[in-house]
Amino acid sequence: MNAFERARGLVDEAHEADPLRASDGRAAELDYADKMEAWVKRLVPDAPELLLLAARCQHLERWSVPRASYPEGRAGYLTWRKFLYGKQAGRAKELLLQAGVSEAEAEEVATWVSKTGLKTNAGTQALEDAAILVFLENESLAFVAQHADYPHEKFLNILRKNWAKLSSAGQQAALGLELPAEVAAMIREALGG
Repeated sequence: MNAFERARGLVDEAHEADPLRASDGRAAELDYADKMEAWVKRLVPDAPELLLLAARCQHLERWSVPRASYPEGRAGYLTWRKFLYGKQAGRAKELLLQAGVSEAEAEEVATWVSKTGLKTNAGTQALEDAAILVFLENESLAFVAQHADYPHEKFLNILRKNWAKLSSAGQQAALGLELPAEVAAMIREALGG
């Protein structure tokens, strides 16, 4: 077993600790890691093993810092998210080093997972594209239902901000998704038709 395989095993073991379960009974975080990796493979067909491993670290132990542990509202959300980026990146680096991945490679994964260099770092951008596509494809309808109290314009602004974070390849992939009618209509409206 090479260092990447050992690292994948350690990362997935960490995912298994997620108390939330997907519909198939697996840890929700493990299910998310599989979806992230699948999207990175679609977006970057020749993705190196290191990038695929980074995709699996996108929400590493996110369950351990619930959103509710930070204040409500945009400022609380942004503070929570920024903390998570650093925490997840640090934990990913720790697990990769433990598995025998080189310091330079572990640091590169930490850079990608921390969202450093969005729009300028190809690895960071691939993870961001995959995360938004996973959200749109699997979580957007539940998000709309969970936040039914949001004004319609707030949903449109969220979609516009996420759209702007996508690369052109990510935008093309998003346009090809078969989404619930309500979400698809909001995306069309957010994009001006």
